[in-house]
This record gives sequence, C-alpha cells and structure tokens, in this order.
Amino acid sequence: MDYNTLRHFADSWGLLGMFLFFLFVVFYAFRPGSKQAADAAKAIPFKDENNE
Repeated sequence: MDYNTLRHFADSWGLLGMFLFFLFVVFYAFRPGSKQAADAAKAIPFKDENNE
C-alpha cells in the first residue's frame, strides 16, 4: 500500500466510519436510560468527600 491508496481510503471509507461512530456516540449519549448513568458518573468525585 502506498500513500495515495491510504489517502483515498481515508477520504472515503475513513470519513464514513468516523461519521457512523459519531452518530453512535450521539445516540448512545441521548438514549432514554442514560440519565441515571450520567447522574452516577457526575457524583463520583464527591463520593469520598469529608465534611470538614
């Protein structure tokens, strides 16, 4: 494989792959059950906080 072959692949199929991955991430983040997971993740830094 030379540079031009890899560049052509990245310009066509690579772009399509990145776009599909982006759509998957967006739909995963905004799915109905993700609010509970996001609330649990945002509370992690304060889990072991002392009230001094």
